[in-house]
Amino acid sequence: MLEKTTRMNFLYDFYQSLLTPKQRSYMSLYYLDDFSLGEIAEEYDVSRQAVYDNIKRTETMLEEYEDKLLLFQKFQERSKLIVSMKEMLKEDYPNSKAIIDAVAELEKLE
Repeated sequence: MLEKTTRMNFLYDFYQSLLTPKQRSYMSLYYLDDFSLGEIAEEYDVSRQAVYDNIKRTETMLEEYEDKLLLFQKFQERSKLIVSMKEMLKEDYPNSKAIIDAVAELEKLE
C-alpha cells in the first residue's frame, strides 16, 4: 500500500495540472492529507462511493498519462544516474569540487 501511495503522490505531482479542480482536491485530500473516503465525502456533501469512484477514475487517468508521457519513469532514471554520477565522482575525482557542485546543481533541478 505504501508503494502505491508513493507512486500516486509522484504521478499526482507530475500530472496534477491535467486534472480537474475536483479531481485535484480529492486526490490531494486522500493521498497528501490522509483523509478517509468518509471524511472527503462529508467535506463535499457527497456519498463515500462517489468519492471512491472519482479517486479510482483519477488514479486510472494518472496511470494512462504516465503510460504515454513517461515523466515519472524518466525522473526515476535520471535520479539513479545522478546518484551513480555522484558516487563515481567521489571515487575518481575526489578533489574536483566544480564537477561535484555541477552534479549537485543538476540534482536540485529534479
